[in-house]
Amino acid sequence: MKDQDSFEYVKDLFTEYLLKHHHRKTPERFAILERIFIYEQHFTVEMLYNQMKDSYRVSLATIYNTIDLLLECNLIVKHLLGGQLAQYEKVSGLNTHHHLICTRCGKVKEFSDKQIRTSIQSKQFVHFQLSHYSLYLYGLCSKCQAELKNQK
Repeated sequence: MKDQDSFEYVKDLFTEYLLKHHHRKTPERFAILERIFIYEQHFTVEMLYNQMKDSYRVSLATIYNTIDLLLECNLIVKHLLGGQLAQYEKVSGLNTHHHLICTRCGKVKEFSDKQIRTSIQSKQFVHFQLSHYSLYLYGLCSKCQAELKNQK
């Protein structure tokens, strides 16, 4: 059995999704998936395109279309953090984390809290089955707090 965080496992899931929904299995789509799988942080479509354009011939439209497919099959998630460009990240097993977002500079810091995760995952909702969640906390990072304090 393949490890759920392995690229081969994710590639198999994507292949099954493409076949089931009658989409083509193109080398470009799998190259995009592989590049995304390498990322450990959030990424934007533009970041992905800039990193791929020199090493692999892929258009911005192909990246956007592939991102849509990966969102549909739940291999990545989309974040709209602090009014910035949409950011994405791969979904990896049970590695649920949360986000601290600075409302001044836009910096995003990830954190994990077992108590919060357990509380949310054990919550029972009437007529609703939870599949996944995102938690965003907004405020000021320590750098922006210091800058504001020094301005006074």
